[in-house]
Amino acid sequence: MVAHSTRQYATHKQTNIASSRSDCTNNHMLEIKNLHASIAGKEILKGLNLTINEGEVHAIMGPNGAGKSTLSNVLTGHPAYTVTEGEIIFRGKNLLEMTPEVRAREGIFLSFQYPVEIPGVSIVNFMRTAVNEKRQHEGKEPLKATDFLKLMREKKALVGMDNKLTNRSVNEGFSGGEKKRNEIFQMAMLEPCLSILDETDSGLDIDALRIVAEGVNALKTPKTASIVITHYQRLLDYIVPDFVHVLANGKIVRTGGKELALELEANGYAFLNN
Repeated sequence: MVAHSTRQYATHKQTNIASSRSDCTNNHMLEIKNLHASIAGKEILKGLNLTINEGEVHAIMGPNGAGKSTLSNVLTGHPAYTVTEGEIIFRGKNLLEMTPEVRAREGIFLSFQYPVEIPGVSIVNFMRTAVNEKRQHEGKEPLKATDFLKLMREKKALVGMDNKLTNRSVNEGFSGGEKKRNEIFQMAMLEPCLSILDETDSGLDIDALRIVAEGVNALKTPKTASIVITHYQRLLDYIVPDFVHVLANGKIVRTGGKELALELEANGYAFLNN
């Protein structure tokens, strides 16, 4: 049931993210207060608090099973997760009252840890539909074919995406690294307000990691924000966070600057047992 829901949710995310808004103005981008969430009756998040402002990059680290991916799934409205307590305010609005589709239209983008395939839908056609639906949402005319192809070339160059991949079905037959580049390519095309990168470094070699990170950095603006979920400090050499949070047992238990990631890399999470 969860596997089916995940694939169904992924398809919703891929097809509805097109409506992300370009107007991201709101000083408090995201406010999470006392968030409790569960899956299949098991509580994973147990009173999480987090505030993210415009222009900020927040890294979330922590041991396996701490709730990092649960947080990303709750923010984007995965149907397998249930919020039992707390609130999430996104750009001044109650996020928990929004469907996954509306959350995407309001400007939330999730780069999947494990991107799924959408057979029969080419990346070119998918992105043309996505971009033009976004433009329609903003009251703009659809892009002409020549302008759309020019935009695609610019964004592909940004993330180092091979031209031949865009004629294939979304993620079908892609390597792990190619799937991650495709996720960042979508983000580049759609320019969301809040980008959630869930272990984007997973499966990437050093060169691919650098190219993807450069693409993420190029999209950073004073009016947007990012959550970077990772196990490893190496990603944060390229995407430098303003804050690093340690998530453990469903709560954020420690917050610091970028130097905290270096400390965790050196010493691990032994302090959690003290």
